[in-house]
Amino acid sequence: MPSVEKIITELRQKINEHNYNYYVLNQPTISDYDFDLLLKELEKLETENPHLVTPDSPTQRVGKDLTKEFNPVKHKIPMLSLANTYSEEELFDFDRRVKENLPADEKVEYVVELKIDGASVSINYLNGFLKTAATRGDGTVGEEITNNVKTIRSVPLKINFPENLEYDLNDFEVRGEVYMRIEDFEKMNREREAVGEKLFANPRNSTAGTLKLQDPKIVAERKLSVFLYSLISNDDKFESQEENLKLLKQLGFKVNPEFKVCKSIEDVLKVCKNFEEKRYSLDYEIDGAVIKVNSMRQQKILGSIAKSPRWAVAYKFKAKQAFTKVNDITWQVGRTGAITPVAELEPVKLAGSTISRATLHNFDEIQRKDIRIGDTVVIEKGGDVIPKIVSVVVAERDIKSKVTLPPDNCPVCNSKIFKPENEVAFYCENPECPAQIKARLIHFASRGAMDIEGLGDALVDLFVEKGFIKHFIDIYNLKDKRDELVKIERLGQKSIDNLLSAIEKSKQQPFPKLLFALGIRYIGAGAAQKITEQFASIDEILNASEEQISDIHEIGPSISRSLKEFSSNEFNLQLINDLKKAGLNFKAEQKEIKESSLTGKSFVLTGTLSSFSRDEAGDKIKALGGKVTSSVSKNTDYVVAGEKAGSKLSKAESLGVNILDETAFLKMLEDNE
Repeated sequence: MPSVEKIITELRQKINEHNYNYYVLNQPTISDYDFDLLLKELEKLETENPHLVTPDSPTQRVGKDLTKEFNPVKHKIPMLSLANTYSEEELFDFDRRVKENLPADEKVEYVVELKIDGASVSINYLNGFLKTAATRGDGTVGEEITNNVKTIRSVPLKINFPENLEYDLNDFEVRGEVYMRIEDFEKMNREREAVGEKLFANPRNSTAGTLKLQDPKIVAERKLSVFLYSLISNDDKFESQEENLKLLKQLGFKVNPEFKVCKSIEDVLKVCKNFEEKRYSLDYEIDGAVIKVNSMRQQKILGSIAKSPRWAVAYKFKAKQAFTKVNDITWQVGRTGAITPVAELEPVKLAGSTISRATLHNFDEIQRKDIRIGDTVVIEKGGDVIPKIVSVVVAERDIKSKVTLPPDNCPVCNSKIFKPENEVAFYCENPECPAQIKARLIHFASRGAMDIEGLGDALVDLFVEKGFIKHFIDIYNLKDKRDELVKIERLGQKSIDNLLSAIEKSKQQPFPKLLFALGIRYIGAGAAQKITEQFASIDEILNASEEQISDIHEIGPSISRSLKEFSSNEFNLQLINDLKKAGLNFKAEQKEIKESSLTGKSFVLTGTLSSFSRDEAGDKIKALGGKVTSSVSKNTDYVVAGEKAGSKLSKAESLGVNILDETAFLKMLEDNE
């Protein structure tokens, strides 16, 4: 008679095989009832023999413990977002840019994949076992969701490596898109409606929300799925994205079968149109196609910019449209004082959600489309996310309708408004405008900035109106007002203590997040990251000249001018000092830098390098103590000129700056490394 251990092993193998057939291949070989019997038999044997339970057992998918907090996880390689294209012309522009940045006459193949409308995930495996899983987050740091990802039946808990595998996969990462099938989404919403719970707007929102639930049992009930599209390891043998996808499939991961390899951008366009035609016949939602350069070598040469790779792009499908009526046009005031018009619409159902408002961006947009109160308009969800007015049905316009005019004063504080030269926006000139104060505080506390959980729009509104907070520093002084805060109706001790704990925790946010949180005009998350890579502290930034700031690679004059305006304001300087005293982190993470002949030297990179991308070249320079700037000046020490070097090379020659070709640059790195 076989031993209990052998019976358990065979049961696990059978269950894993049936899971794979059902959730990956979509080809079940037994009924759900028979599958449940196998699982119950395994659960019984493991309960009787707890010493035989292993982490990769099918019974361990749904944990019993609640996830108390989602710990931050730093991605080894940033999870960049994709730039979007919406037309044939933009797609051809992408192809042109790719070819211009590769060595002359190189042929380019593309892989076209469906763009799944879900939530990005990163899953790490160590020695074949699932170790951790994390959300994309801001691309640099995500949140750990291991317990919830384990509930997804198509995600293997253990990898059965094929024999004679030629890749080193002891430690690797896979990335993909978690989604909810339309049928499962609709069933879940029907169940929620039956018990009076709020409905989810669309499968993407429900997927993202589900991944952040604390109870993995509820996550398991919602039947999430995942398509994997990338495997990352220390092994550099992958030659193409196509090979990567095939390896994922070979290892037992669920890969979307619709991907196509194309020899030209014309073929890419045909595939994109074909994908768009079948969009509504799929049992999951897609909002476009993803186009990637197939060659891994070419991907490395092309590299990335601050937010997205140069070797990939998303082709977004035409948005869904609907007709509705403009009931009113209101004006909102943002954190910079910019006044934005908003169309208040007759509610209409569009792409799974009810739309009652649409941004009009600026007054020029209103004039260009001649949008008036009372108009019948065509609306769509831009990128299937943000509602916007496409056009006005002029034939249905009331003869008495009036042309829309901008406000004379701020709609919130009634202060004067102004329109800077060469800008389209109107601004409220009063920095103490309540709307600006609230918007600045909301931005400061947001997830991408200081990530103060619990301090959302409603609580900021309440605290501003009651006079508890006005400036950023007031948030960190709320602990002194605890006795008053707990008396506020519907808050109480527990919620206030949780908020104060989140505020204290936010002091640990890294310097790039804090710089972004300050809401300095033009400084987004990507720019903040680049600036803090160049300057180690807020004092260095405040003391830098405009020229030094604009010299940073991909940082332009608008950002440098804005930073200098910020640092010349006495109120801002006092605010920085107050936040320092409160314990916030105004210093960049110190990376180990090797002293070398590059230390303190300024480099400009131009043209295409064949050995690695310009980003990788920049990282090597910085690791050796050098710095990379975007423009050539008399202060530049070296210009590294690859193929197709342009005006920067000419300027370097005219200024007598040292010029290194790729061979000389590699020799310099080799000598110093």
